[in-house]
Amino acid sequence: MKGKKVLVTGGSGFIPSHLVDRLLADGARVGVTVRYGNVVKNERLAHCWDDIEVIEADLRNRGAIQAGMESFKPEIVFHLAAYNHVGHSFIQVEECFDVNAKGTANMLDCCHGVEKFVYMSTSEVYGHQESVPFVETMRPDPISPYAITKYAGELYCRLKQRMADSIPIIICRPFNVFGPYQSSKAVIPELIVNCLKGRPILTTKGEQTREFNYVSDIVDGLIKAALHPGKEDEPINIAAAEEISIKDLVEKIARITQTKSDLKVGAVPYRPTEIWRMYADNTRAKEILGWSPSVGLDRGLELTVDWFREYLKKRGEL
Repeated sequence: MKGKKVLVTGGSGFIPSHLVDRLLADGARVGVTVRYGNVVKNERLAHCWDDIEVIEADLRNRGAIQAGMESFKPEIVFHLAAYNHVGHSFIQVEECFDVNAKGTANMLDCCHGVEKFVYMSTSEVYGHQESVPFVETMRPDPISPYAITKYAGELYCRLKQRMADSIPIIICRPFNVFGPYQSSKAVIPELIVNCLKGRPILTTKGEQTREFNYVSDIVDGLIKAALHPGKEDEPINIAAAEEISIKDLVEKIARITQTKSDLKVGAVPYRPTEIWRMYADNTRAKEILGWSPSVGLDRGLELTVDWFREYLKKRGEL
């Protein structure tokens, strides 16, 4: 990536900000799109604000995107910006569709001549499947507005890939990600913060399984996707391919944080559309990208707990 002009959409988000750090460390010239071009609104980028080109552009505004593309002229684009709250997407449906579906179409239509376009989709597009692990050849069955709109982005990528003036596109489907600076709306930071503060932990019975990937592994996968020569017509799972029950995850975090919290497992009902088992087959990522995870769940949780403990101390919350 050294010397390459690389654009990261939604650069101040959790995963994008980690990607920006990695790209800068690799010597890339980095631009980011943000909704508000103000460092106060983009805390995760504060430490590198003067080292990146900030493009203030709402993805729903094609004119703003086009202007940013013409000004920065990226060679590689990582499209990570999204409306990404699954639960809230049932309420804020219009915004979810506008940002994820329309916004992705706007980006692709403005990326003429780029060397590579990496689209970050989501494992949520799989929805309910009859078997695990989830393999890219399975028919998607999205069960939320968020998942539907991210799959719509995949379909538009495939359409653009088939056109005569196509650009090389790779679709990545990362499974659940965690790490420093993640919003406490996500399950792992919510559990960590509550455990560190000694608050009661209320969960379902926790029989459902998920897999969780440390953020640096996901960033590695995205980088390898961008460096992969040519294009790939089918999506690629970026995932550790290991499942853990939510009950075991809660107990693991409680142990690492040495919490005094009361663990009330079973105090919360399951969602009506609960997916009982969800983890990936990562064969394609290994074979096509030469990628495999390097940070195990236990080590990733330790790093994340340490980060949140220091962060809360600095804020005077511990």
